[in-house]
Amino acid sequence: MAQDLSQFPKALYTQTQVREAELSAVSQGVSSLYELVERAGAAAFECLAKHSSKVLPVLILAGSGNNGADALVCARLARASGMDVSVMMTSAAGTPECQQALTHYLAEGGKLLPLEVEPILAAKIIVDGLLGTGVHDAVRDDMAKYIRAINDNSAWVLSLDLPSGVIADTGAVAGVAVMADITLCFGGVKQGVLTGKARHYSGELEFADLGLTPFFAEASAQRVGRETLKDYFAARARDSHKGQSGKVTVIGGDIGMAGAVRLASEACLRAGAGLVTVISRPEHQLTVNVSRPELMFWGCDLVDMEVYLRLGWAQVIVLGPGLGKHDWGYNLFKAVGLSDKPCVLDADALNLLSNEPRRQTNWVLTPHPGEAARLLGCTVVDIEQDRFAAVRAIQQKYGGVVLLKGAGTVIFDGQQMVVAPVGNPGLASGGCGDVLSGIIGALMAQGMDNMQATVLGVVVHGCAADLAAIQGERGMLASDLMPFIRQLVNSDLL
Repeated sequence: MAQDLSQFPKALYTQTQVREAELSAVSQGVSSLYELVERAGAAAFECLAKHSSKVLPVLILAGSGNNGADALVCARLARASGMDVSVMMTSAAGTPECQQALTHYLAEGGKLLPLEVEPILAAKIIVDGLLGTGVHDAVRDDMAKYIRAINDNSAWVLSLDLPSGVIADTGAVAGVAVMADITLCFGGVKQGVLTGKARHYSGELEFADLGLTPFFAEASAQRVGRETLKDYFAARARDSHKGQSGKVTVIGGDIGMAGAVRLASEACLRAGAGLVTVISRPEHQLTVNVSRPELMFWGCDLVDMEVYLRLGWAQVIVLGPGLGKHDWGYNLFKAVGLSDKPCVLDADALNLLSNEPRRQTNWVLTPHPGEAARLLGCTVVDIEQDRFAAVRAIQQKYGGVVLLKGAGTVIFDGQQMVVAPVGNPGLASGGCGDVLSGIIGALMAQGMDNMQATVLGVVVHGCAADLAAIQGERGMLASDLMPFIRQLVNSDLL
């Protein structure tokens, strides 16, 4: 099950912003850098004591920077509490704070073991204080072998601030990274820990603010989660009618791909749209309507004036699920391009856009990493190396609101960056992206602005998947999300 992060801070920061907050606290005389190290080490010890057995020995791995200093303070406090503690350092203390922490540790009877792989492989509990936020490029070979030894072991692992090898600002892995059971974040939550590879390596997240909260300037991004929904889905007026709940046209479903448009359109209804019309191949009407007669359907073989009339009826257009890249899909893509209606582009609509780039302010683009790579003319590896930079680049090139799907979906509208660490690997199955497009389209049609609808649509979609995952992530179907979507857009049921 996905971790409940509702009590976790909403503000996210870059490594530089956290460092600036630390220096601001020092300059204002509130704390010294070493006092911050002592607070971090104390928080690490409390976390260690809470989660680990006092019977088992603890191996603490300390680097030469302030992350290593945090680990050394943790080691000193753990020894004082009666824990069986061993410490290895990767090299001589490199920062004044690390040297001071080492001096205190040794003065209280602590010892350093030679740095070797074998004790790491044999350890039962490991505290990872090797690198923290100090990683920008590939981890050096000499350090990588110790990280691999940690991962080759079945030990319980606590990483301090970040799993060593995870890049703070992006969530990417610098070649190799520690696989943590718990990551204890210090000072401010780094934006990278909630997206990309970091979601896999970080385990459960905990947080210690170290008294730095008042010293932060504007956040680099905002976290959203299920707790966000209560503020937006108030009960409808008792005299509401369907025309007030929004009209959406969902376009897609070339030959053999009726399921995609069917899923998107039902999700649109389940998220509260009053009227939904499907434009698809005529032979798909049975597939669309046999189990969902509430959907209106118009079969289209040729893009003629009737198409434009039906586009004019809609308040919002969802284009792309099962659209295909052949003439039929391309002609519908061009027709929607002539409309002034707000629209959501997904799947093949994004692939067609990548071939004919244009910029538009009133659309929402919903690429997964593969589609994002095509939109930017790069590789998926490039996208995943910095998801924040990727979503900024797509928005700059194409305009509107852009969401980059994946572990920790990232959303950007040109001003506000949002990270949504919701959902689970069960969403890695066909049709789940189509469901998301339908939800966003429905929320836009109900009067939300495009950014708001996108953020809340991602949260509803991800939280629906988390509820569906109670029965298991493996084997989850896109259609399994439908009853939970309905639940999540009704605040009285949250």
